[in-house]
Amino acid sequence: MLAGYTYFQSPKAVSDPYYALCSRDGKGIYTVDAQNTQTQCIVIRGSYIIDTGLLQDVQKRWDKFTLKRLISPQPTPIIRYLRPGAVVVPGLSDSHAHILEYGATQQLPLEGTKTIQDTVARVRDYILSNPDLHNDTSKFVMGGGWDHTAWPTNGWPTSAHLDEDPVIRGRPVVLQSKDCHALWVSSSAIEASMPFPETVDGGIIVRDDVGNPTGVLLDNAQELLKQPELTEADLLRRFKVAVKDAHAVGLTSIHDAGLDPASLAFFKRQAALGDLPIRIYGMTYFDENAPYWGNQTKPIVGAGNDRLTTRSVKIFADGALRTGGASLYEPYADNPSTKGFMRLESDILFDVIPKFLRDGWQVNVHAIGDRANGIVLDAFEASLKGANVTGSRPRLEHAQLMTGDDMKRLGRLGVIASVQPTHAISDMWYAQDRLGPERVKGLYAFRSLIDSGARITLGSDFPVESMNPLSGFYAAVTRVSPDGKSPHGPGGWFPEQRITRQEALRGEGRMTIDPAYASFTENILGSLEVGKRADYVVLSQDIMEVPENEILATSVLTTAMDGKRVYGEPILEEI
Repeated sequence: MLAGYTYFQSPKAVSDPYYALCSRDGKGIYTVDAQNTQTQCIVIRGSYIIDTGLLQDVQKRWDKFTLKRLISPQPTPIIRYLRPGAVVVPGLSDSHAHILEYGATQQLPLEGTKTIQDTVARVRDYILSNPDLHNDTSKFVMGGGWDHTAWPTNGWPTSAHLDEDPVIRGRPVVLQSKDCHALWVSSSAIEASMPFPETVDGGIIVRDDVGNPTGVLLDNAQELLKQPELTEADLLRRFKVAVKDAHAVGLTSIHDAGLDPASLAFFKRQAALGDLPIRIYGMTYFDENAPYWGNQTKPIVGAGNDRLTTRSVKIFADGALRTGGASLYEPYADNPSTKGFMRLESDILFDVIPKFLRDGWQVNVHAIGDRANGIVLDAFEASLKGANVTGSRPRLEHAQLMTGDDMKRLGRLGVIASVQPTHAISDMWYAQDRLGPERVKGLYAFRSLIDSGARITLGSDFPVESMNPLSGFYAAVTRVSPDGKSPHGPGGWFPEQRITRQEALRGEGRMTIDPAYASFTENILGSLEVGKRADYVVLSQDIMEVPENEILATSVLTTAMDGKRVYGEPILEEI
């Protein structure tokens, strides 16, 4: 409820434009409130929801005959009906994504290439299609999304693969991997960054038999590469691309998982210029080589009309499973020479986590391997003794592979598991080879996490996976690829780990109310209730009812923030 406001107030006293958004069949609006209510109408005044209910009841409360009212010099259309079959859900949220990185990958997307040569050809074609780039061999060529696990070859790509092409040869080329844990670079880019150290804590410089860099840098070693600083125009272009695509898939709020100083400064500047076009919950990147700053920097909460909050810190514990950097208790099944690695020493985690919690910061830790998750939970357990967990809401980002005991501990401690279902249907094709038939059962075990009492929230990790939140919804409830396949057949990969549609949207609000809880905004976002901000999405069909194989055919008709349309078609209005 808005302070000092009663929703039975006469419309004559309402100064802001208002309207009712209604379905014609008595339901169709999923409020995602505590009772999982479906209703017929929500009434919106300005930026807020001021009433919900059946049309006849809403009409009685606002005007015994009609909702039409002269509230400005011109009549305002006040009842807006959904097209038949359409439904309304709260504005969708992505609990783990990378906004500016997504914009960067869209310049030269490498997702879906089938071979190294196919990828090189895409880079060459990009150069040829951009005259400014083609005519200046000193300009950096940037792209991302390549996935070596999808290529019919073992091992990493090399600089030589890029340099073999006469159009590419001699240019600085930097290509980010699909999981963002590896860079594939040209010889020119390497030479400009030399000399490299022999070893890198928390990272790997892939070398040949005589010790020369081959052109791939893993995890912390990526930081060794010297790249040109991004201009304001570069950042703005990336941001606009990401926001445009986000609105098109129904996203109104994004948790940006790791804002480096330049990105954070950019978002602050944008917020200072006016309302950001999307809500950003930013996780500030933790640099273990920098002095502790948690007691010096003041968190930002709800800046720019509740559009920007940065009250959390993002810490990387280990690498990624796809690139073999996830830290495991036992060696990789397909590479027994390694157990992966920690990107941070455990004593750093035990030192900084309690400090950040003490100074009022939410702590979000990237942990993928079972050993990394165990160590991080050890640090959380030690840090949370006597603490108000609801007040701090610590998060495990990814929580991909966990032992059964650690899943139970996760629930007992109240640590939020921020998971990405589309990772499961991407990784299921190679996961058993990498982990073995027994250990793989603890990978992406969403049902086990929920049954252990853990609170989970859904994200995509875009640009690593599809930005579309319905892809995550589909993956969570089916555990099959978009074409209905899995290593275990059409019933799903480890189908016992599926979650229900009610859990994904309504019952626990994984795409709506739980992301709001995980970002401390559940009082203003995440459900369509009186007093909350009017962020909503109109879907072309009811994803709670259609057959599973039709979920991904759902389109976003309209995305609205603060009651105003930011994407899609106008909703049918009756005057």
